[in-house]
Amino acid sequence: MVESGKDTVEAAKNAVESAAKKTVESAKNVVGDVIPSQPPIDAQSDVHVLKSRLEWGEPALTILDVRDRDAYNQGRIMGAMPFPVDQLVDRAGSLAKSRDIYVYGESEEQTAQAAQLLRNAGYVHVSELKGGLAAWKAVGGPTEGTLESRTPPGADDYNVVDRLKNHAETQQKQV
Repeated sequence: MVESGKDTVEAAKNAVESAAKKTVESAKNVVGDVIPSQPPIDAQSDVHVLKSRLEWGEPALTILDVRDRDAYNQGRIMGAMPFPVDQLVDRAGSLAKSRDIYVYGESEEQTAQAAQLLRNAGYVHVSELKGGLAAWKAVGGPTEGTLESRTPPGADDYNVVDRLKNHAETQQKQV
């Protein structure tokens, strides 16, 4: 009788596991059809692309500022993480290899060097942010830092209508 009870429990356990596997597979099929996968990022990106992704609240991206610590402290793209070029590969170990990474530096050369170091370390979704911080500011991207905090607010900072007009104008600018 004890043996028959064990068999019944084992059969029930197998039935539950089988049903759970089918449910998980079914969910994967539904989610895969509903949520499109993110296309790979380009080797070089315009600041408009990054700004658009941030404005839409897209997850799973990282912005790396590879300039020296003083430049980073003075002003940076809001949310950028400090990864100086000389420490880049060591510090990048904390990031997933498949994560979308946008890199910018003091110059286009420094940006390209940093992106290549990351690619050589096995990171597959690395994009050089063309124009860096200057281009980001030109399109009205949010910034932070000691110098950035001293910048007086513009006329459109508190007026939604003016902010929308300013946004439309900056979208037309070529960087």
